[in-house]
Amino acid sequence: MTRAGNAALDSELKTLKSVERPAVIKAIAEAREHGDLSENAEYHAARERQSFVEGRIKELEATLSRAEVIDTAALSGTIKFGATVTLVDEDTDEERTYQIVGEAEADIERGLLNIRSPLARALIGKDEGDSVEVRTPGGEKSYEVLSIRYL
Repeated sequence: MTRAGNAALDSELKTLKSVERPAVIKAIAEAREHGDLSENAEYHAARERQSFVEGRIKELEATLSRAEVIDTAALSGTIKFGATVTLVDEDTDEERTYQIVGEAEADIERGLLNIRSPLARALIGKDEGDSVEVRTPGGEKSYEVLSIRYL
């Protein structure tokens, strides 16, 4: 996991513990004051939210306890974990930039590419100027590596 990914997950965990958890507990207490719990929609919604928050806290704690944080700024050379890669689609000439990150921090909308994705696996070990063939769910794609940076 990158340092930024670790910091983001740690921040989410702190928010869940210090803001979300107390808010849910308060909502449950308020809903209980309204009487009959069997037909109390507010109570059931609050309990459902509590279940989600507690589950996410456990998930984040487990992920963070197992995480190996890698300082990507100390890396260089061919594409490997942590690289920020600019590619051009050889068919459409569309440029895209991705950072190859761990599964827990991946978010394709923000350009954070899961290390286990077909594209990331195809990029590993490549250098600037190399052409990459990738079999995606949408068919074969060809990319050229324009630049590799380690931030």
